[in-house]
Formats: sequence, structure tokens, C-alpha cells
Amino acid sequence: MVSNRIPVRVTAGLLLFVVLSGCSWFHHREGPAVSAMPSASAPPDSEEAPPVDEMTATEAAINGAGASSEAAPAPAGESGVVLNPSAPKSYTVKRGDTLWGIASMFLRDPWLWPEVWYINPQVANPHLIYPGDTLALAFGRDGKPMIRLEQAGAVRLDPRLRSSPLDGAIPTIPYASIQAFLSRPSVLTKEQIQEAPHVVAFRDEHVVAGMGHEVYIANLEANPNSRYSIVHVDEPLRDPDDGKVVGYAGIYTATALVSQPGHPAKALLTDTARETLQGDKVLGADLDVPLNFMLRAPRNDVHGRIIYVVDGTQVIGQYQVVVINRGKRHGIDAGHVLAVDQAGKVVRDVYGRQGFTRYLGGAGTSFSPKVKLPDERAGTLLVFKSFDRISYALVVGASNTIHVQDVVHNP
Repeated sequence: MVSNRIPVRVTAGLLLFVVLSGCSWFHHREGPAVSAMPSASAPPDSEEAPPVDEMTATEAAINGAGASSEAAPAPAGESGVVLNPSAPKSYTVKRGDTLWGIASMFLRDPWLWPEVWYINPQVANPHLIYPGDTLALAFGRDGKPMIRLEQAGAVRLDPRLRSSPLDGAIPTIPYASIQAFLSRPSVLTKEQIQEAPHVVAFRDEHVVAGMGHEVYIANLEANPNSRYSIVHVDEPLRDPDDGKVVGYAGIYTATALVSQPGHPAKALLTDTARETLQGDKVLGADLDVPLNFMLRAPRNDVHGRIIYVVDGTQVIGQYQVVVINRGKRHGIDAGHVLAVDQAGKVVRDVYGRQGFTRYLGGAGTSFSPKVKLPDERAGTLLVFKSFDRISYALVVGASNTIHVQDVVHNP
């Protein structure tokens, strides 16, 4: 993984690393004493060294996503936290960074960030990270790695630079990767379908409606000029464990701009993607999803599957949105990290004890015993929205191709 290092001319002697205090995302605690770490003197021409590439931690994480996982990791402390072999001694947060990207820069397992990040009660909003903040890596006397806020950036120090406490803080995951999904819902729960307003009729007796057409919407309480997404209910999504319907695929058709509130309300169709039909559901234009949440592994044992990929592709890659058949009832919530295993195929062993079947050609293979190949690690998911039985997750790492029906479990 590529990392951003802050070049520093280090004089001979000892470089003292300061202990971190704990992050309020998880728990408040005081860090142990930090031992001084010896450092080599800088070479005479260190000032002439070329500047490092001004890459964000998130870009570095993306570039390093395909790197071999066989690289020798740094030694682990008593907590089991393993540093990324290329972890920098310090890093200055940049605009465009995400918590996942920064955690990936420092740690082999980014979801263990809470184990190394500590709160500094003297700093405003210590649980959030802002552009301009400088983070420093240190080690406790027990050898445990710790990351602290070494220097606060201008955005954190000057409240005038933000209108609310969350403005300017780096998000946990790249907002651009889920922006289209949030504004154009493509998976509907049974509850949404039952409760959502719907298109009841079209003006001028149209059978279908498109760009510039006016529609009437039942059960919609709205103000003039408010916008909503119109979604066509498509195929049901079934839980492979019990075959029960846990949701429905949704196809975005258009944006409805309310022109006249009432019962029914009248709206103008804009930004159309396909024809709108009677009965299509009307949903809020933005899904309520927190962009700042804590990274962590689930506390309970999770074993589920990917049941849907939002854009309908067969092969799933990094920063695509998927749906899994695990939700709140299974202990899944926003911020949970899950490993993805490529589901092992079932093949026939034509060279086993019944190996004589290979002499029968294709007709004999049906008598050969079946063998289930082992699941193989393919990537990592980060849940950003959960419902009762399903959750939305973003693929934050993909070392192999990922498919619908692949297995998700505790990392």
C-alpha cells in the first residue's frame, strides 16, 4: 500500500512518542505510558529528497487494494492489532480522505482502528477527524501501537469554518460511491412498499408517463417544489436460508417535482430513466444514512450471503453497493465490517474411487461423487445501512471477483 509520509529532519538522539487518549466512538480510557523510540539520524542530503506524492489515504488504500496479502505484516501487540508494513510515522489528513482509507494506511485490519485511536479531551470534537489534522503513530511500553492527534488542523480549531459540528469532518466511507444509491433507492423493504405513497394516475389519460409529464400521487404529504424518487417494484429478493422474501429490487424511473400538494398531490416528472407506471412507489430523494460511524467487527457470529448487487452486474468490484441477508435481528448495524468469501463450487470427482466412469465419457460423470470446494477470501464489506433482515454494504476491498451468493462472515 502506498502511504503518505511527512518528511522530517530528525536530530540525533531519541524521538519521544506521546501516548494517545481514547476515542469516544467506542470507549473512553487513558492510554498507557509510551516508551521513547530511538531513531536514526537523518542523512546529510535528506533535505534534498523529492517530495512524496500528495495522495490521499483513501487513494492509497484503493491503489493498494490489489496488493498481495502474503506480505509479511508488522508484529502484533498484545491486543492482536497488526500494523500495515508501510504504516507512516505521521500523516496529515487531506480533503477527500475517509476513515477507512486512513485506517487502512496504518493497520492491516482497518476495523481495529478503535483499538489504537484515543480521545484527547482537550481537543474539540476529538471523535471526528478533520482535514489538516496530523496523526502520529506511537508505541506503548507493552509494544501496543497507538495513533494520536498530534496537531489539530484549522478546520477543527476555527468553528467559523464549519456550520455544524459534522461539517468538514472526513466521512467513514467515500460519499461519492453511495451518492447515486442514496438518491435513487434500488432496494425496497416490504415495509417501504406497504407504506410508501404511489402513483395513482396520469394527467391527460396517459397509460405511461415520461419526461415532462404530470402525475398524481396518493398518500403524499409534501410541500411545493419538494423532490421525490419514483421507483418501480421489480423482482423479490429471497433469503437463501429459508426462501422467505426479505425485500424487492427497485428500478428508478424518474424524479417527481411536486407542483401542487393535496390528496392526491400533483407532480412533474424530471430526470427520467424509464417509463413510470401506475402503482410505482414514491420515496424520499435521499436515504437517511450516517456518513460518520464507528468501524468494528460484529460482536456475535455472523454467517450470511450477498443476495443482490445494486447495479445488476454479475461480477462485483470495489466500491459497489450490495445487499446481504443479515440485518438488525442478526446484530448487524452501520459500521460493521464483514469478510467476503467466494463460495466454493460443487464439482464431480471423476478420478476418485469411481474413476472407471471417466472411461464412459460424458455420460459417466453423473455417477461420480460430488465434492464441495472450499470458500476462498475475496474481499471486505462495510455495512452502512441495516434493516430487520437485510443490510446495505459497500465493497471496500476486493482481492478477487465477488458474486451474488458469496458468503459473508466475521472478519
